[in-house]
Amino acid sequence: MIRILQSGEVSSREIFDRNIPTVNVADTVAEILRNVRERGDEALREYTEKFDHAKPESLTVTPEEMAEALEQAEPEFLRILEEAAENIRKFHSRQVRNSFLINEENGILMGQKVIPVDRAGLYVPGGKAVYPSTVLMDVIPAKIAGVKEVILATPPGPDGKVNPAILAAAKVAGADRIVKAGGAQAIAALAYGTASVPKADKIVGPGNAFVAEAKRQVYGMVSIDMIAGPSEILVVADGNSNPAWLAADLLSQAEHDQTASAVLVTDSKELAEQVSAEIEKQIPQLERSAIARESIDRNGKIIIAEDLRAAVEIANEIAPEHLELCVDNPFDYLDSIRHAGSVFLGRHCPEALGDYLAGPNHTLPTQGTARFSSPLSVDDFVKKTQYTYFTREALARVAQDVAFFARKEGLTGHARSAVIRTETESPE
Repeated sequence: MIRILQSGEVSSREIFDRNIPTVNVADTVAEILRNVRERGDEALREYTEKFDHAKPESLTVTPEEMAEALEQAEPEFLRILEEAAENIRKFHSRQVRNSFLINEENGILMGQKVIPVDRAGLYVPGGKAVYPSTVLMDVIPAKIAGVKEVILATPPGPDGKVNPAILAAAKVAGADRIVKAGGAQAIAALAYGTASVPKADKIVGPGNAFVAEAKRQVYGMVSIDMIAGPSEILVVADGNSNPAWLAADLLSQAEHDQTASAVLVTDSKELAEQVSAEIEKQIPQLERSAIARESIDRNGKIIIAEDLRAAVEIANEIAPEHLELCVDNPFDYLDSIRHAGSVFLGRHCPEALGDYLAGPNHTLPTQGTARFSSPLSVDDFVKKTQYTYFTREALARVAQDVAFFARKEGLTGHARSAVIRTETESPE
């Protein structure tokens, strides 16, 4: 049963603590990375057979497999995928950054170019659940950014094929290549490249502990988006909220896996007790009831705060992945939210809306990292290059200042490189 606590009985840093044993996977992941780096496709096939119990004929999805998946897809599912994709494109198109140029009148020109990475590797988890929504959320921003090649990696089923729902979403989103590999071995293939998998410049997407550790270890060889932790939701609710709705929202995260955290903060003791009762009523109705049960019992909490302003401050201290404001006049509190991955405003905006259809990205910072990082966006798939141009006359005006500054740092070579151009003639 979910625990009900008074504010202050548990510190903010402990509210999302997870009562689970920690397992060190670093050495195992390092060995997988080394093996794939040295042996390429051969190692990738071995790990796919070992961990996914699959022996695919091809490590990449063929056009025939894609066509077969689209034939199997329900028309209603394809319609919803297209609707979600349109919403995601509409939102992320507003994130596009423009290059800029500053053209001074005194012979100085400066600017910045915004350039997409050449190739992005996107990881989509498999295993306990299938996530076509993650395909849309990862691929579409990359395509909007202008990435030339978007490679999707996801574990195959025992038949050696990728789930048709994943392939349908990949088609709608515009993925260029789909690799049948999961886990740390997929990250290794994307980071180092193999005969079948081109090396990526950036790897994004959530995954289990092995995927997270693999991303951590290959960072520097490639760029990554973030180290994603287990899913989490914090719901701030007032006494006018429907307890059944709140219970459903908490369970929507608890059913992800046993390590997920679902927390309610409210100023109403009566609501806290009603939500607790509703959780017990609703858990048996879930297909993944055993997972939700374990998540709620281990990690779930209801915190009774002094008032809603105090509840919002608790949210800011925690910096949750998902934050729901189920209160009267939610926009009154929006400016007070400083740290959250994604905020859902009002009583009719469940977090599930953001997972699938609304448009903002659902790949979000977890474990308090929303204090300094952001949701996946178009920005994750571009880099900036700056440039500078000075005429001879413009350099002459500042060369001695540059030299003075350089000598302050003991770098006389820097100083000389600035003044030498004003003391001697150009070969032109």
